[in-house]
Amino acid sequence: MKTIQASFILLLSFVLLLPLGCKQDEIQPTQSCSTSSPAPHPKAASYQKVLNDYVRKGLPGISLLIRDEEGTWYGAAGMADIDKGIAMQPCQVSKVASVTKIFIGALIMKLVEEGKMELDAPLSKYVAAKHLDNVANAKEVTLRQLLNHTSGIPDVIEQNSFYLAVLNNPGRFWTPEDLLKYVKGLDPVFEPGTQLEYSNTNLLYAAMAIEGATGQDHAKLLREKILDPLDLEDTYYHWHEGLPNFVAQGYFDLYNNNTLVNIANLNTGSGNGYGGIYSTVFDLQRFIEALLRDKTLLQAKTLQEMTRMSAEDLLELEAYGVTIRKDFLDRPVNQYALGHRGRDLGYTADLFYFPNQDITMAYLINYGTDAESDLKAVFLDFRKAIVDEMMKE
Repeated sequence: MKTIQASFILLLSFVLLLPLGCKQDEIQPTQSCSTSSPAPHPKAASYQKVLNDYVRKGLPGISLLIRDEEGTWYGAAGMADIDKGIAMQPCQVSKVASVTKIFIGALIMKLVEEGKMELDAPLSKYVAAKHLDNVANAKEVTLRQLLNHTSGIPDVIEQNSFYLAVLNNPGRFWTPEDLLKYVKGLDPVFEPGTQLEYSNTNLLYAAMAIEGATGQDHAKLLREKILDPLDLEDTYYHWHEGLPNFVAQGYFDLYNNNTLVNIANLNTGSGNGYGGIYSTVFDLQRFIEALLRDKTLLQAKTLQEMTRMSAEDLLELEAYGVTIRKDFLDRPVNQYALGHRGRDLGYTADLFYFPNQDITMAYLINYGTDAESDLKAVFLDFRKAIVDEMMKE
């Protein structure tokens, strides 16, 4: 995934010196939560050591769950709220960022099963022309090309003009129409179907397509068809749903001086398909295992279509099906995983299932790795270290 431009970070550092307005913050000071201890696991000490090591290296807080043949282990380290001294716990809700996309993808596949959407139908079948006008490739792409990132539509998240608007009104609830104006008039990235490049605008349009196909709010359908049937009681789709008082704060080392700045309430378009879900490692496990391990969420033929990898980008070491990312392609060939990454300004998440090892991994970190900082390198080391530990015999 592309990272935020350096010019935006300079802009952010300047604007955060100024008052950010009087709108009440959505994420209030974090309250503690309690979790029972996990069952004994032979790697409990080594997993906890990895968490402790990387908190000592600067990551503010981490919650982690790993399920393997020995059982399910979960733990946490660091702080959910530095100012209030609230420790991170596995029950803490945190922003999953782009992991939201795989939830939206699963919802679309449900609608495909019901005959309400077709993957190879043009986007124009579901979204009115007025929303496609002057957006490169929007009138030519199919729903599948949106969902596997082969659309060539420019990414709203890459536009500094959008981030300036976010900083001027950090708590704003963005509508699709608000967001699309930042990609109007831009050149296409490539011709549809010819290359792979990740674009958040793809999932913005996908959410609009859901509503055009069904005549219903996509957030309502997400709750009815995915979240509630799986009993994901600690999962929330912001801004459509309120957040509890035990959401972890989100941080970024804005000045690269080992000082973490709380940017939890900068809203970069939550609730528009490409981001907005807040969850726990427990709910994330339940979702990914219902989808990919137990295979109870979708019909077999639908899941096969969702996981068919039709696009690859070897530079980024990733491949995509329908919102499903094939990841860890830099590891031995049998150690790949299916799922999604989440990267935002103040939060990071990974949710993956390793089919060859039958391992589920979910973690939430309240530090942003969508922009460059020294701690991004620390996070990337953590990402490798925890999978290395998982794969040890």
